[in-house]
Amino acid sequence: MDKSILQPRFRDSAHFKNFWETGNGKQLIEFSCAEVSFKDFDKFSKYYYDVDEIGDEVVKDIYFTQSFPEASKQIENYIRNGVSENDDVPESVKSLFGQAQSVPDWVDFELIKSGAELCMRCNVDSLISLRDYCLIGGYDYAYLNKPLIVTEALKKGAVKRLSETLDFWVNVTRPDSLLTHRKGYEFAIKTRLIHSYARLSIKKHYKNWDTKNWGEPINSWDMMATYIGFSLVFLYSLKKLGNTFSEQEEKGLFHLWRYVGYLLEIPEELLPDDKKQATEYFFLWTSVQPSADKDSVLLAHSLLNESLENPILKFDFQRRNLRYLHICCTWFLLDNEVCERLEIPKVKNKNLFPVSKKIFNKIYEKTISREARIKKGNKDQMKVLTDYLNITKNSNFH
Repeated sequence: MDKSILQPRFRDSAHFKNFWETGNGKQLIEFSCAEVSFKDFDKFSKYYYDVDEIGDEVVKDIYFTQSFPEASKQIENYIRNGVSENDDVPESVKSLFGQAQSVPDWVDFELIKSGAELCMRCNVDSLISLRDYCLIGGYDYAYLNKPLIVTEALKKGAVKRLSETLDFWVNVTRPDSLLTHRKGYEFAIKTRLIHSYARLSIKKHYKNWDTKNWGEPINSWDMMATYIGFSLVFLYSLKKLGNTFSEQEEKGLFHLWRYVGYLLEIPEELLPDDKKQATEYFFLWTSVQPSADKDSVLLAHSLLNESLENPILKFDFQRRNLRYLHICCTWFLLDNEVCERLEIPKVKNKNLFPVSKKIFNKIYEKTISREARIKKGNKDQMKVLTDYLNITKNSNFH
């Protein structure tokens, strides 16, 4: 297949124009002072067909030569104890850990700490932003979802999927967790290999994968877009919910995800330094994505109904109320057009909770110290994660 033919094929489509001219995309441009254009399209679009080849080789050498539990134990040993050039391990393992254990000169762990503190300080708003803006908003990009569909993520259930996303996010956003051999570092390496394992499985078992249109499974450009979701989109959602942040915290958030991206072998050229770059990069990527399809709707509704299926809350009325609050936040954060495409249910008084939260946040920031908010946010987020881990089994991380 000729991989040089990719064009910004949806640049004239209504969903693309509406997003960037009147919707959330326009707001992101104003928020970031971005200067969007297609002049760098060819520079970035080649990554639609680029994958983590070293990660794939490690999976072939370690996971495909023994049982999954044995392979996972072996990888955990490499992560926690390190790998040296003299170790008797496959060359692919030496190559992967040689890169991961070499911290680039540009990494500033104090700056990363500021980003982690922002994630904790915003407490439940961070979790609302992840779920009701970043995750569900991502489902509007039909091609991005295809790996989830073909690996039968819907059958595994939204509770498990959400639990694993939360497990990853919490562990990479704690102070000092990304230092080599620490918990966040471990989760980044494991995620990298989960992606490789999934990609190789798709290529082996799913013969109808449409590489020309969908790109390679879990390709580098899609990975870039996902991590812009964790940085730019997440940050803007916090703002929409009435949170403020310092220049240091903002820089720290982008720096944190830049380093996580490095550990995941996303090419450094795709890792934005700030919100301006992130918006400009995201603009280009969205031009190759069609809007929601029937799979998108199924994924969105699976996520919404997770509140009803999740046994963390004991009573049915509590679960129904939680679902209602998530629906309210989704309508508040996403464009109406996107909500309609994803068939998000229409509910009464949908702005009451998010607007009330916005007012509360402004008061909370003025009356409670930053240190106290960070401490409480960390405690509350860890409690939510613990609750999820107590009800989900067979996590890819544990």
